[in-house]
Amino acid sequence: KPIFGICLGHQLLALACGAKTFKLKFGHRGANQPVQNLDTQRVEITAQNHGFAVEEASLPADLEVTHRHLNDDTIAGLRHRTHAAFSVQYHPEASAGPHDSEYLFGDFLDMLSVGAK
Repeated sequence: KPIFGICLGHQLLALACGAKTFKLKFGHRGANQPVQNLDTQRVEITAQNHGFAVEEASLPADLEVTHRHLNDDTIAGLRHRTHAAFSVQYHPEASAGPHDSEYLFGDFLDMLSVGAK
């Protein structure tokens, strides 16, 4: 089954795959957090509320970084290389805004439709 991890779900996906997390010196709180999509190089303004991040040095080979927080260079998105699973360390569902990451829900729906065939 496809997985789309959001915020804590991002950390749980990483932990389930063997990565580690660490406590941030300063948590990411509120809107207007800049994240870069490494596939498109586009900067997305995101809403965040977390105090931990995924430790990059602990990432297993089957996870790849897809998004990076531009203020502190922490991992803001992951994708599994062989399973239909990805995650982001922010809140694309925050309907009050911003909406820069709304496309992620389309990506997840695409995964679901591929799995249904």
